[in-house]
Amino acid sequence: MASAVAEALDCDLDIILVRKLGVPWQPELAMGAIGEDGAKVMNTDVLAQTRVSEEQVAVVEAHERVELDRRLRVLRGEHDRVPLRGRTVIIVDDGMATGATAAAACRVAREAGAGRVVVAVPVAPPEAMRRLGETADEVVCPSTPFDLGGVGAAYADFHQLSDTEVTDLLHK
Repeated sequence: MASAVAEALDCDLDIILVRKLGVPWQPELAMGAIGEDGAKVMNTDVLAQTRVSEEQVAVVEAHERVELDRRLRVLRGEHDRVPLRGRTVIIVDDGMATGATAAAACRVAREAGAGRVVVAVPVAPPEAMRRLGETADEVVCPSTPFDLGGVGAAYADFHQLSDTEVTDLLHK
């Protein structure tokens, strides 16, 4: 999706790497997210509802940090991040369930000096939109169903991109 947006707007394409911190017994439910440069966002409402302990959060975070570091090496490699200082950054995702990963990406962009942060997603529930309104300067989302359930439900094909597919798009 980000590649198509960058092409339509004739702008730079890069990645901000983030990882969802899934509830241990319901990994698709984000209790938070981590990102590059130490960014971390926690969904306090999900933590309160699920009663996930600090120790459980630490275990999930450690596991996801390993994957985040692997992806940084594989997807960015020796390339530097596109400079963000003073620029408008459009963070594109396939959709938001809780908004945690998008919020972590916003935090990374802000720490890198982005002048304005816009989040663009095709689908998100109203609660995620509200949450991102506190982090992004603008959130663009054409579909905001109350009963989303999961982002994958909005797609006929919701396969995870391989590392090769991602690097091919970045080098295009």
